[in-house]
Amino acid sequence: MELTSLAKLLDLSSKTAIVTGGARGIGLGIAYRFAEAGAKVTIADIDKEKADDSAQQLKAKGWQAVAVACDVSKADEVENMVAETVKTFGSVDILVNNAGIFPNILVMNMREEDFDKVIDVNLKSVFLCSQKVAKQMIAHGKGGKIINITSIDALHPSSAGLTHYDASKHGVWGFTKNAALELAPHKIWVNAIAPGGIATPGVEKVQKNLELPQGVDMQKLLENFMAKIPMGRMGEADDIGKVALFLASDLSSYITGGQIVVDGGVLLS
Repeated sequence: MELTSLAKLLDLSSKTAIVTGGARGIGLGIAYRFAEAGAKVTIADIDKEKADDSAQQLKAKGWQAVAVACDVSKADEVENMVAETVKTFGSVDILVNNAGIFPNILVMNMREEDFDKVIDVNLKSVFLCSQKVAKQMIAHGKGGKIINITSIDALHPSSAGLTHYDASKHGVWGFTKNAALELAPHKIWVNAIAPGGIATPGVEKVQKNLELPQGVDMQKLLENFMAKIPMGRMGEADDIGKVALFLASDLSSYITGGQIVVDGGVLLS
């Protein structure tokens, strides 16, 4: 049997991708790698101005990208995101459910609306986006790839103040496995990426406003976290972008229902 060339395996020039939360951080890192591989990319983000700027960065390199404003927790906006992508590029072949929030609130201080907001943005959105996109993929009959961004918190808690976040990410991991089972007959592969500590603007903002239990020192907490990373560094957005490219490409042709941990080895400790 003749093997497919590496260049062809990584070629996304016939594909269209949607990356939610794609305007910055991990989302932009993923969008960049997809566009570089030839994909037409929709950067979907609640911050339209930032999404426009990020799409322009990609287009300045000669790549194809468009920005769409979308609150992924709202079904009508998700439907519009998919419709705009199909209208612009003709199909949706790859979906990355990356949009998420992680406000730090200790469980004893958490209000019901705080919990609901995180579940809506982090978990319900994965259902809404996956369902809408999968319908398009099935209608086109070409299969597709759905990639969900979970977290190492889907496997082990990283710090206090993230009970709502951890609940949402455990949920996304469960959703990934069951959706993979259901969608496999349609040649839609569903996988997850579980990042560890990634240096992004969002993480930096949370660290500055971290709500800690009494007696816990922020600097000491960060030092302890870094000490647990065998690779000795925080991750970068491109560390996730490269793994997303692997899952979006034909390099991952026999993988579904899986979760790739990208954490520099921190769960080993």
